[in-house]
Amino acid sequence: MSPPTPTSQETPGSGEQGGRGYPRPMCRRPGWTSLDGAWEFALDRDARCAHPGEVTWEHSIEVPFSPETPRSGIAETGYFQACWYRRTLAVPALEPGERLLLHFGAVDHAASIWIDGAQVATHEGGYTPFTVDLTRSLRGQDSLELVVRAADDPHDLCKPRGKQDWLREPHSIWYPRTSGIWQTVWLERVPAVSIGGLRWSSNLTRWEIDVSVQIHGAFRPGVRLRLRLQVGEQLLADDLCQLTHPELYRRIALSDPGIDDARNSLLWSPETPTLIDARVELQDADGTVLDAVDSYTAIRTISVERDQIVLNGRPIKLRMVLDQGYWPDTGMTAPDDAALRRDVELARAMGFNGVRKHQKIEDPRYLYWADRLGLLVWAEMPSAYRFTRPAIQRLVSEWMAVLERDVSHPCIVAWVPFNESWGVPNLPDNQAERHYVQALYHLTRTLDPTRPVIGNDGWESVTTDIIGIHDYQIDPSLLDARYQEPEIRAGLHAQRYGGRSLLVQEHKGDQPVVLSEFGGVALSSDARTWGYVRSESARQLEGLLGRLFAAVRQQELFAGYCYTQFADTYQEANGLLYADRTPKIPLARIAAFNGVGPPGE
Repeated sequence: MSPPTPTSQETPGSGEQGGRGYPRPMCRRPGWTSLDGAWEFALDRDARCAHPGEVTWEHSIEVPFSPETPRSGIAETGYFQACWYRRTLAVPALEPGERLLLHFGAVDHAASIWIDGAQVATHEGGYTPFTVDLTRSLRGQDSLELVVRAADDPHDLCKPRGKQDWLREPHSIWYPRTSGIWQTVWLERVPAVSIGGLRWSSNLTRWEIDVSVQIHGAFRPGVRLRLRLQVGEQLLADDLCQLTHPELYRRIALSDPGIDDARNSLLWSPETPTLIDARVELQDADGTVLDAVDSYTAIRTISVERDQIVLNGRPIKLRMVLDQGYWPDTGMTAPDDAALRRDVELARAMGFNGVRKHQKIEDPRYLYWADRLGLLVWAEMPSAYRFTRPAIQRLVSEWMAVLERDVSHPCIVAWVPFNESWGVPNLPDNQAERHYVQALYHLTRTLDPTRPVIGNDGWESVTTDIIGIHDYQIDPSLLDARYQEPEIRAGLHAQRYGGRSLLVQEHKGDQPVVLSEFGGVALSSDARTWGYVRSESARQLEGLLGRLFAAVRQQELFAGYCYTQFADTYQEANGLLYADRTPKIPLARIAAFNGVGPPGE
């Protein structure tokens, strides 16, 4: 399956700086400056410094790579409680009324920001963005001193940390820690009244696009909002409305083409990832454009109907691969935008129509390429590992911010707040833990009623739209026998894997079933690496994969599957690709295992 011809392009001015595209692809405007590059840096091992004046600046770091990575120039993999960053900002020329915004893609875990020695902002949450308005800090000077402190206790198991190891050296399925700035930092000029945020969704039944727009700054009644939607040269809508409030919800009815082929050509799917380009303008009463951003959306619905997953009204079988989202020299940060695009292309070339992003909230640029090239995504919250009140408060707060950031991406077709009961270790016997999973399931469905939610993927489902099963049985015949219909569905409550029940008592068990982890076959001669089983050669690996995929694909029970995993990740050598993304066996053979393309030899 070759990548389709893109139907949406980044607009001029959204551009790339330092090999990275505009960091917020859903709301793009010109007039931005990347701050990636060399910053002054200092480790604060015991978090003794409370103010920039107490810091001894001894190093230089390459932002946005975390100090644990070789690419950062620091490569500090030991324990430290905090780290500090400093650089000088050149203040761009601002028009009267314009504001200067400082954006952070992600800082792990708690950030404090100083401008010219004065603290101006704080933020907690290592996977979510935040913005600082620098306008009040401007006093007519040409430059500002920016200092960032990132506090990140390596032993804290009550914060969402995903696969970041708490031991000094990575062990088992956990990887090196990520501290500090690990996504792009950038400056942006915006007018006095500006478009602050967009949220898109679609309704296939009504043939409508829904949009919510937030207006920031000095809002005044009488301004208007104009939205132009088009696919290539085809204009779908040109909508103009009066604003009476700084937050607008608008339904835009599209002209129904009527003919199925014409309708289908406008639907987003992995086969035809049609994106609708959007131009959003904020206008004064006389038509003067006050602000404008470029965005995109899509017509796409995803739902669950009895035991099937349905995309755009038709059943779809998920063919997914588990993707940890790490690179050898740069950790959780992609080396550049091309690397993010390449990962999407590789997943598609192997015949997968989706990925399960595992224990990581991925860079928005990855989601942009998945939107544009056609790849389904399960978005999963990185786990905390304790069930405490602070852990609950932190995870819920950050998860809500994740939903706010990513809800408009058509590629995302499921939300996964919990994985394998991590953070809720006594789920079957602890009512409070079950209520926690149920509450987050319902909160997610409340904030986004348009997508399925997998309450706890892997086992011990309490409340869920899809039952996820993790099963690393490596004998294809035993795997085949285990999931024969109709007996398996009637006995889901009784099934136990690794000592865990698939369903707890309250759950009915009549939802679609996805084998959301299987395989895990390693190919490595390094004794320090591991997989759930090890192959001695590429030939042996290919033979085993062929039998495994065949056994899984023929099961009528499964509405989809997810192979572990996309690429080798540190000591885990069970990737279909090596860590540098070199294939272990031909991509076309893996695609054939997925039933895509010719079967080959």
